[in-house]
Formats: sequence, structure tokens, C-alpha cells
Amino acid sequence: MDVYIKKWLIKANNNLKVALHELEMDAHQIVTEAICFHAQQSAENFFKAFLIFHETEFGKTHNLEYLLELCAKIDKDFRKLETGNLSYYAVEIRYPDDFYIPTREEADQSIQLAEAIKKFVLTKLKINEHKLS
Repeated sequence: MDVYIKKWLIKANNNLKVALHELEMDAHQIVTEAICFHAQQSAENFFKAFLIFHETEFGKTHNLEYLLELCAKIDKDFRKLETGNLSYYAVEIRYPDDFYIPTREEADQSIQLAEAIKKFVLTKLKINEHKLS
């Protein structure tokens, strides 16, 4: 595996690990906006790793729908994936001007979406998850 792509995949996987770790906290300690943010970052980086592998430019963006569309131009199977509200959690949720705290259900859904994207991209790249350690 190319070292640069591996770094993107490790970063993506680590973001998902952070989200999952936060989800394990006691109910009154969970920071749902952090879970959603890291789930979004994970999905974003998995998409970008796929695009880099296929030598596709994507510019500076956090827009998962745009990245997903670029991936789908390479492999139509990407059209099966959903990004839900993950793009919203990239920027908007981080600033107090648009103060919003996602529910536990939204956090759970964010993790599920990121995990599905991870599994899908790793399968498409024919990479075993254990190689990301």
C-alpha cells in the first residue's frame, strides 16, 4: 500500500476511533458534537484516500456529497452509500454562532454512516483493516 494513502486511511480510522471512544462515556459525559465531527472527518478522509488512490483531484472541501459524487464517477457502486447529515458536522457545528448539540441518536447514526463508509472504501481498495494499525 502506498505510504501516503496509508496515512490518509490511518487518519480516517483514528477519527472513527475517537468518535467510538467518546460514545463509550457515561451518558452525562458524552459530547455528541465531537462524535459527529469525528465521524464526519473519518468519512471525509476515507473518501479522499479512495480519490487519491485513483489520482483524482478534489480540492479543499469538507462536502461529503461532492466527494461521494467524485468517487461514484470512478465506481458507480458508491451511489449505494449515504452520508446523511455528516457534512453539516464538518464546520457548522464547531462554532458557537450556530450552537447546536446533536442528540445521542444523531451521534449513533453518524458513527453508523462512518463505519459503513470505512468498510465500503476498504473493500474497494482491497485493504484489510488490520493494516491500519
